[in-house]
Parts: sequence; structure tokens; C-alpha cells
Amino acid sequence: MDLLNTLVDKGLRRELPTREEALAVLATSDDDLLDVVAAAGKVRRHWFGRRVKLNYLVNLKSGLCPEDCSYCSQRLGSSTGILKYTWLKPEQASQAAAAGLAGGAKRVCLVASGRGPTDRDVDRVAGTIKAIKELNEGVEVCACLGLLSDGQAERLREAGADAYNHNLNTSESTYGDITTTHTYADRVDTVTKAHAAGLSACSGLIAGMGESDEDLVDVVYSLRELDPDSVPVNFLIPVEGTPLAKEWNLTPQRCLRILAMVRFVCPDVEVRIAGGREVHLRTMQPLALNLANSIFLGDYLTTEGQAGKADLEMIADAGFEVEGAGEVTLPEHRATAGGGCGSHESAGCGSHEGAGCGSHEGGGVCGATVPAAAPVNEARTDLVAVRRRGAGTDLAPNA
Repeated sequence: MDLLNTLVDKGLRRELPTREEALAVLATSDDDLLDVVAAAGKVRRHWFGRRVKLNYLVNLKSGLCPEDCSYCSQRLGSSTGILKYTWLKPEQASQAAAAGLAGGAKRVCLVASGRGPTDRDVDRVAGTIKAIKELNEGVEVCACLGLLSDGQAERLREAGADAYNHNLNTSESTYGDITTTHTYADRVDTVTKAHAAGLSACSGLIAGMGESDEDLVDVVYSLRELDPDSVPVNFLIPVEGTPLAKEWNLTPQRCLRILAMVRFVCPDVEVRIAGGREVHLRTMQPLALNLANSIFLGDYLTTEGQAGKADLEMIADAGFEVEGAGEVTLPEHRATAGGGCGSHESAGCGSHEGAGCGSHEGGGVCGATVPAAAPVNEARTDLVAVRRRGAGTDLAPNA
């Protein structure tokens, strides 16, 4: 297929595809799907080999968020029966992080619900970063705390944070339909602040809220312009008690096309499969490793993920290998550019569920230009389970 040959050539040169080419990837048929995966896989292997980076989420403060993000189980007014607790103590967070690191993760993502941190919150997180790094030499720490005020990114950097995550989630034109308590511009501003402070910027999207193909391409092109080192791709987990609980718009094939398009537009960036992969990719998860070079290990912020042991077996069975602690994630040209995710041993988060993080349990960007072109996935509520273990509980975490 001429389109795929062109996209591979551009990806190997780090050349931006045209919008028409990106849209064409999303419009490919299921008959062409394996060709799409194979083409995007060439670009992924060129820049990242067969390595898979493992990331681990620690939910520092769960629920009780004043923001109204429609995809989020921690949102204002949510009736989802999630765990609710205030800030974990540094030693509690360090203990939670240790489980993920023991499972092979090289990056810990510290997430807190809320609009954004107060200066006191930044001090709390600084203490947590110190506690984690004292026990784990070389660990990457990403903070994901919501909208940042002036000077806070610099303070997090001084405290030892390597990266900051804040997702754009969806296109600027549709953002107001998803969230009303803050703006798309607020999110862009926070990513810019993190970048300017020397933190590795991490910003991604959420797929599955019914947006058009054009919206999906818009947000990915906006991300390319912001130039984050990490781009987490979340797939909406339609959690009961949220406004998007009935949105089951994704199929495994659709998810693979989205990941392929992101890889073509962001060829040399850490593309991470974040929240919702188990729910929507299901048995196709191993195939997605040909497109993304990074995943979250274990559970998400408020929902359960695949067992950590199963993640490791999946990676090995698919012919990939876990990225080691001493390996640099990014290609040399990005790693040496300064502040790069994975450059020293840094990076960005990406799993979201709240006003500012990146791993998600909620919404995003997906759908087709013509609704009939994207078959609606059957509701698999049996695959959605509220997290009852790990951080904020007395039970062992999944890692």
C-alpha cells in the first residue's frame, strides 16, 4: 500500500505526515489492519527496538476532586464507589512504589486528584520523591498533580522529579463538551510550564468518547507541536457513575489503528498504552506492543488492571523484552536534547483519572468521521473492576 510505504519512510526520517495521511490510517479497513500494524511496527522498532518500558502508578490522593471531567471516576459528583483517601505519607507511597519497581517498572508516576497542587502539596510530593529515590537509585519519578502555578514546576524539578504529566485528552474544539471547570488552554499552559522548568514533558490523550477522526488527529498534531517525550494513549473505561458510562465506542481493531496513527505522527516519542488496554484491546494487547514501546504495569488509579505477572508473560511471549533500569528510553537525538524523558533516567507519567494526570480511567478521543464506519463495541462491564487493593488499602498491590 503506497500510503503505508510513505508513512514508514516519513517515520524513519521523523517527518510529519499530512493530516490526510493520518486520517487515512484511521479509515483503513480491518482487512488491511495487519499491514498497518506491520508498517507502524517498522517505525517503532527503528527508534526503540523491541524494548518495552514499564511504568507504575501510585495514587497519592484518591477521589474528592472539584473538577467535572466527564470521563473521570474521581470527578465532582461521581457516584462511583471508588476508594477515597487524602494524601499518602511518604513512607506509604514509597512502599507502594517498591511493589512496582520489584515487578520491573523503571518509572513511578505519582498522581493526585484535584485541580492542581497548593504549595504545601508540592512540599508533600517533594518529601515523597525523596523517600522513593533514597531507596531506589536511578528510579524515574513523574509527578501528575493537575494544573501548575508559576514556580511549582521548578520546585518539583529541584525536589528530584524527572517528569511531569498533564494530558490534553481531546481536541481543543471539543474540550468544552468534556470539561467545564478548566480549559484546554490551561492544560497546554501546564505542559509548557513543565517543559520550561527542565522537566520531561508527558502529555497524551484519551480515546473513546465519540469524537470524530478529525478531532483525534487534531489532538495528536497538537501534542506533536508541544513536543512531549512521552505520549500516553488511554482508552475510555466507561465507569458506572460517570457521565460517559454508556460510551462503548471502541473495538480492538479501532484501538490498534489509533495507536498506529499516533506512532506515525510521533515516531521517535515514547508511546505508552495507558488506561483501558485490558478493556478494549483484550486479546489483541500483544499486537499493540508492535506500536507502543511503553505500558503501565498492574492497576490504574481507581480501577484494576491486568495482573503484573500476566503483563510480563505477555511481553515475553510476544517476542519483546522489558527495558532495563540502565537503558535509555529515548533515541539519542532526543535523550541528549536536554530534559528528555529517559535521557538521564527521567520520563513522564500518563495514566489518568483526574484534572491533570495521564493514565486514565476515562475518556478521550476516538470515533469515526462517519459514525457507521466505526462499529460500536459491545459493553464489557465485566472487565471493569474498581480497585480495592494497593495504595490506600491494607492489601498487597498488583504489580
